[in-house]
Amino acid sequence: MLVQKYRDMLSEKSVIRQLSEFATARGQEIGYENVFDYSLGNPSVPVPRELTEAILHYASEDTQFVHGYSPSLGIPSVREAIAASLERRFGLPYRKEHIFMASGAAGALAHAFRLVTQPGDEILTFAPFFPEYHPYVDLTGAALKVVPPDTEQFQINMERLGEMLGPKVMAVLVNTPNNPSGVVYSAETLRELSELLRERSARYGHDIYLISDEPYREIVFDGVQAPCVSAFYDNTITCYSFSKSLSLPGERIGYLAVNPNCQDAEVMVNMCGQISRGIGHNCPPSLFQLAVGRLADLTADLSVYETNRNILYEELTKLGFSCVKPGGTFYIFPKALEEDAKEFCRKALKYDLILVPGDTFGAPGYFRMAYCIDTEKVERSLKALRRFVKEEYGKVG
Repeated sequence: MLVQKYRDMLSEKSVIRQLSEFATARGQEIGYENVFDYSLGNPSVPVPRELTEAILHYASEDTQFVHGYSPSLGIPSVREAIAASLERRFGLPYRKEHIFMASGAAGALAHAFRLVTQPGDEILTFAPFFPEYHPYVDLTGAALKVVPPDTEQFQINMERLGEMLGPKVMAVLVNTPNNPSGVVYSAETLRELSELLRERSARYGHDIYLISDEPYREIVFDGVQAPCVSAFYDNTITCYSFSKSLSLPGERIGYLAVNPNCQDAEVMVNMCGQISRGIGHNCPPSLFQLAVGRLADLTADLSVYETNRNILYEELTKLGFSCVKPGGTFYIFPKALEEDAKEFCRKALKYDLILVPGDTFGAPGYFRMAYCIDTEKVERSLKALRRFVKEEYGKVG
């Protein structure tokens, strides 16, 4: 007998993926260059030359070390390199014992949730949020609860957090820089969050962990560096992916890092190896572990995303959209020109504009644009955007 909960999920497929598939099909009709596909957050910049060279270097070595199974926690030299990079950048005393290699940020999150929750526990996150958090958490037996958004700045709604942070909450999940808003949580926000978590941990007599999902950590604008979440709170578990910083999402390579000041940090990393046994994780490919370990401080040329952000933000605000200016990522999250964002995005399809309604991110009335596309295409999309808002809503920039 098939498991009903997974059968039920067939009718709840990712809206983002459905729109991406629509864009691909439409592209076969009119040429994909004529479809302004802002649906999927697939990095558009090339991988660094050094990364390609590292992959070729290791791939040419026909050895068990390169092509065999790695240790359960990851290759020790790679874990050492990542720990050293984190210590250099953020000043925390990371060592390899605090690092677990994972299949991207999603793999790291799968381990983090199972480290600190049991069925019946709760994890809180903040709207707007990446919609896949629901299956990631809910299928562990824990429950994801969503704190409503602060739509003024898309920082954390502290008042509602305080109301929802009850004794069943074992972890709080943050994503900064944020998908879909592009907002970077401020040091003030992270400090206030940390103080509240310490107070509630003491009140309830158990640790509340802060799980920080950071695949966009390196994509920040205006010369600003995203605050290090782990620096504010000892019981932080960082989940990272090289997918966006190095433009290699298909390789599924990342890591989980437990704050060195967290009690039982090394035990937690060792526990990840046991969690892997239960979820069939069994370590990411050795080849890509070695490649990213060699280049732990490197990123692709990410500057195009800031260029695209500036073009879209200027045009959207000129056309009358209300929008918090993104501080990072490659997403922008404006308020739709009508209350029903789903209907707004449906109308946009007539103009070959593929936009994602904010309902799926826990913020009805907004929509997301993933501007990880060529700047030339962003600029060409503006004509379609102007025609859309003029013909459908009577607005002229």
